[in-house]
Amino acid sequence: MTATFFLLILFVFSTDSQPDTNARYLHQLFDDYWEFRLSEDPYLASGYGITEANAKLPDAGMEALERRYEQHITFLQRLEAINPEELDQQDLISYMLLVRNLRNALEAHELREYLLPLNGWWDYHATFAEQPNRMPFRTSDDYENYLQRLRAFPDMNRQYLDRLREGIETGRVRPAVVLKNYIPTVEALITDAEESRFAEPFRSFPSGISSERQHEIKQEGLKIINERVMPAYRELARFLNDEYLPAAPESVGISETEGGADYYDYLVRYYTTLDTTPAEIHQTGLSEVARIRAEMLEVIQETGFEGDFDAFVDYLRTDESFYAESPEELMQITALVLKRADGKLPGFFGRLPRMPYGLREVPDYLAPRMTTAYYNRPAQDGTRAGFYYVNTYDLPSRPLYEVEALSLHEAVPGHHLQLALQQELDDLPEFRKNSSFTVFVEGWALYSEWLGLEMGFYQDPYSNFGRLTYEMWRALRLVVDTGMHAKGWSREQAIEYMASNSALTLLNIRNEVDRYIFWPGQALAYKTGEIRIRELRKEAEEALGDAFDIREFHDRILENGSITLEILETYIREWIEANAE
Repeated sequence: MTATFFLLILFVFSTDSQPDTNARYLHQLFDDYWEFRLSEDPYLASGYGITEANAKLPDAGMEALERRYEQHITFLQRLEAINPEELDQQDLISYMLLVRNLRNALEAHELREYLLPLNGWWDYHATFAEQPNRMPFRTSDDYENYLQRLRAFPDMNRQYLDRLREGIETGRVRPAVVLKNYIPTVEALITDAEESRFAEPFRSFPSGISSERQHEIKQEGLKIINERVMPAYRELARFLNDEYLPAAPESVGISETEGGADYYDYLVRYYTTLDTTPAEIHQTGLSEVARIRAEMLEVIQETGFEGDFDAFVDYLRTDESFYAESPEELMQITALVLKRADGKLPGFFGRLPRMPYGLREVPDYLAPRMTTAYYNRPAQDGTRAGFYYVNTYDLPSRPLYEVEALSLHEAVPGHHLQLALQQELDDLPEFRKNSSFTVFVEGWALYSEWLGLEMGFYQDPYSNFGRLTYEMWRALRLVVDTGMHAKGWSREQAIEYMASNSALTLLNIRNEVDRYIFWPGQALAYKTGEIRIRELRKEAEEALGDAFDIREFHDRILENGSITLEILETYIREWIEANAE
């Protein structure tokens, strides 16, 4: 959303309607939009405690996609009938965010994004495989809902295969180089029914379910897994091997596919929430890489290491003292960092989330191709905590000097603190509690890594080098993502550029580059968001001087949930102006 558009929505509408009528109409629209979202996304509805949704899977067919497209048009038309001049601040923010959400959805559909439903992250088959961790299993009805979801998977699978086949026909296929490592992760889910991850809920039952009923549920569940779920996964694996991979391009840039250049321009705007271009993002990345490289050289001098940057990086990658000897050791060290961080939070935040978070290992079937860690937010109904997942696969690729930065990013004060707080903002419309502008969410998490300096972390220069390595990692993304998707870079160029400018292990670098190939544009959000948050903090510190309160600043950043950078800038600058008087 440009600044011009921001001004237009403030002034182009008539002022005939009454403010209270406008607000009532707007809030009814928010409610209707949210009900529509819940009705179209059973996974979302499940997270909100809507029990009947637990028996359903999303409709991924073309008719459903067209229905959603038409409904988005209707919602946008209803929004345009509202006079934003008469809205209070929060309603205006909600109005602007919904306008952006709807326009993004319409543009993505018109660019036929639905023909590229795989991005190598939480694709439909992987999300489905996580249902044993995400559904409630307290009653016999909960288990029956799970059985219904298991039964429904083949239909959803065929809907996605139809879209992927249309992608083949129209020249919209993911690159071959990333599919070769991706297909084995699908095949890894194909096992004997009783040993599969889908059978996990049948390995233990709540005491309230009779032993006879437990036996019935287990036998029926294993039958469904064997006769419906596993054949669907085999069908997906065969399709990927026999049809999709042979049609996949050797080139890695999305711009080289049908309609890809326009699509990448959209992705850049979508993930940054800014009216910017790949060329501008690329240049920002080059500047950040140069700045961070200079700071890394200073830390190397601090360690007393005798050798150049490349020699130091080789030392970090090969010295066994920097790596855990077992998954348990890595998890224990991570847990200690998190407990230290928990104790620091009240000094930096006036408001903390009620919902706790837990620590888990990345599932085995995902771990080989998954990056270092990820986070899953809590269930909105309070039945599931947030979880920070740590990748313990290939321990020689998981250096301990990265643990502090990684943990501050994924848990607190990063993702868990921000997303759990967002879900607890009771005065916001429901769609905003569940919104997720990547540039804000990931920008905040990267800012949280930097904030660790003030929280007393990175006392060891190697750990501080790990922090800079992570910041460099996100700066490198700006260069290599735009390099591959807008400037014709090869995968090898991207890997070499990242390897020569960071201490990331080569496995992580290859996995990361493949992620950017598979999921264009998303990686641009992290550094873009962090840069803006740090700029706003600097503005606040300079304007407020001794009156600057770090706790209040952080509360102001987070109190609107996930928002666009333009809205964040406007909101924080208004707060600065009000407090500078």
